Amino acid sequence: MSVVIRTAGAGDLDAIMAIEQASFGASAWERGTMQQEIASDWGRYVIAVDEDDDGRTVGYAGLRAVGVEGDVQTIAVAAGARGRGIGRALLAELLAEAGRRGVRELFLEVRADNPVARGLYESVGFREIGVRPRYYQPEDVDAVVMKRESA
Repeated sequence: MSVVIRTAGAGDLDAIMAIEQASFGASAWERGTMQQEIASDWGRYVIAVDEDDDGRTVGYAGLRAVGVEGDVQTIAVAAGARGRGIGRALLAELLAEAGRRGVRELFLEVRADNPVARGLYESVGFREIGVRPRYYQPEDVDAVVMKRESA
């Protein structure tokens, strides 16, 4: 699999929403919300495309940055492409973008029942700062709030 990370645009919305629905089910974002996020000047959304599979989108991630604070809004990788470092590559691009935008404090929420994602975030310097009980609905799953400070 030869994967390239590039900026997402309006034409990528269908592919992003297919991964969003498959990954998050009942907790998935609404199409309109994702569309607004992709178009926002306050952030950047990127997709991972598999060049060996006609440019099929295999993952996406989003950053929102306002001033010196930012949020990793979302990261998802298609089930068949997981375990190949795509999530790490997407996160690396978000971290680079945050740096370019002057972000000094980066936050995110991650499902408490997702140890793989939590491990990824910890491996790049995020630390747990709190819990939001029953944040993910309708599943009643807690969110672990994490923060990473830049140098």
